[in-house]
Amino acid sequence: MDRNPSAIAARFSMKHLPGIALCLAAGLSLSGNAAWAQSGNAPFTLAGTGQHFPTLQAAVKAIGTGSGTISIAPGTYRECAVQEGGAISYLAEEPGTVIFDGVACEGKAALVLRGQSAEVSGLTFRNIEVRDYNGAGIRLEGGDLTVAESWFQNSQQGILSAGDPTGTIVIDRSTFTGLGTCAGPGGCAHSLYIGDYKLLRVTRSRFEKGRGGHYVKSRAGQVQIASCSFDDSQGRATNYMIDLPAGATGQISNNWFVQGRDKENHSALIAVAAENRHNSSAGLTIVGNDARLAPGVGWSTVFVANWSDDQLDMEGNALSNGIRPYEKR
Repeated sequence: MDRNPSAIAARFSMKHLPGIALCLAAGLSLSGNAAWAQSGNAPFTLAGTGQHFPTLQAAVKAIGTGSGTISIAPGTYRECAVQEGGAISYLAEEPGTVIFDGVACEGKAALVLRGQSAEVSGLTFRNIEVRDYNGAGIRLEGGDLTVAESWFQNSQQGILSAGDPTGTIVIDRSTFTGLGTCAGPGGCAHSLYIGDYKLLRVTRSRFEKGRGGHYVKSRAGQVQIASCSFDDSQGRATNYMIDLPAGATGQISNNWFVQGRDKENHSALIAVAAENRHNSSAGLTIVGNDARLAPGVGWSTVFVANWSDDQLDMEGNALSNGIRPYEKR
């Protein structure tokens, strides 16, 4: 497996991405401790050395500021970990069989990451709630992040990041379901909320059943969102499908959108520079997408609402009745 998020990002061609991957999370009744008891080894193993650890935090601490891969045995784990440095990969032995359930470190997330880089593959994060309504599967506080074939379920947020203007975030073949809330006094939480990063790339992933806020909110200067599905038909009190509040360049292509009936804001599916124009949006390409309204929706809406003065590149989008292509705001 490629250990460089930028290298992984380079593998994807925006013009040749496959169709939408609809990922379904698998659950296990076997707990992490039970898996340990059956295998005779602690469930967290450092690849290459074969060292076993009883907790994820112990394995992370053993890597420290170096680099390493933690292989995680199948099980449901009610624990969390903080990565202070280094480059660490968190890999499920079998994708979909490792679940981190209901525990957040530092009142933030199941994984709090502030090292050089992190890779997450095959893990499920669910039922993460904290007092400030920002409970997430992953809280990224700096460095690069690659997420593949992972599931974020029934939490206040899926992934929440701080800003890192030199950093890259790559998400592929992952599912975000039952996320978001506007219940907190500090504003809404979202399925995916990215701060001031250099690049956000999301491919072949599914967003569904939002519970408030936006499905993707990103302040990254460049975005590449391709071959994803945004199914809001069972959403509740949701807002935009994609919100680029500070503008962005890049590409939104070959995605499938359905706007549902229970909306806090149904005025657009994609919003560009609704808060400020910190990033240029010149040439942002929105092409080859399919957007429609769920059965029973009685209003009309706009596919792309643009608050910037930049010219967007839009073509080849299939829009159902009731969805206008573009509006300058």
